[in-house]
Amino acid sequence: MTQALRADLACGLGLLTRLPTGWLGVNGAAMSMARSSWTWPLIGGLIGLIGGGAMETLRALGIPAPVAALCALSVQTLLTGGLHEDGLADVADGFGGGRDRERKLAIMRDSRIGSYGALALVLTTMLRAGAMAAIPVNMTLATLVLASAASRGALPLVMTLLQPAREDGLGRSVGKPPVFAVVFGLVAPLTFLLSTPNPSHGLVSWAISIAATGAVTMQARRQIGGYTGDTLGASVIVSESMTLVLESAQLFR
Repeated sequence: MTQALRADLACGLGLLTRLPTGWLGVNGAAMSMARSSWTWPLIGGLIGLIGGGAMETLRALGIPAPVAALCALSVQTLLTGGLHEDGLADVADGFGGGRDRERKLAIMRDSRIGSYGALALVLTTMLRAGAMAAIPVNMTLATLVLASAASRGALPLVMTLLQPAREDGLGRSVGKPPVFAVVFGLVAPLTFLLSTPNPSHGLVSWAISIAATGAVTMQARRQIGGYTGDTLGASVIVSESMTLVLESAQLFR
């Protein structure tokens, strides 16, 4: 594995998870968050794999589906450090409580959580857990891998289409991802469809995931004129929620 490849993996893992990266041996290596964005769907797939594996293990031990789903979500949240949930809460508070662009951005930067943020976290957690519990146990792993990979794989495209909303934000310093990262982010999740018994279901869910990301992106553009790290995190949660709900509706029938 080349030094650049290890650096990209370390950067992606360090951004999206709390997993250790020392084993990659890249201390002191030059890292680029924009360049490493091609790893995001792969890391998303890993998060889904661990969460789905946890849920299937708990179900095999006789744990009821709703409890197993909440435990699996807890595992995923621990893996990510609640990164995306934090973004969702900030966006809900900012978009719901701010009257103008400047006020929305100020609220989003406030570390305190408000009523809109709390409601968003509760509702999306209920949606995801309920949907996961309704998905047949033999499809849980593939569904979570697809949902996690697709939701994160679409982020480089968002960063390419929109400008950062803040002059001093992370997005401004990161820059735009390379074309390869954008294309790979959209295509890589499709490969996970091969692991599902019915790829057509997964294809529809992938399309819904992209559409959900697009909806959050358009709302961010309308509300604050661009994207922030918080809006990217919010799009991950919304995309995952919609994908899981759709998959549960298709597979429960």
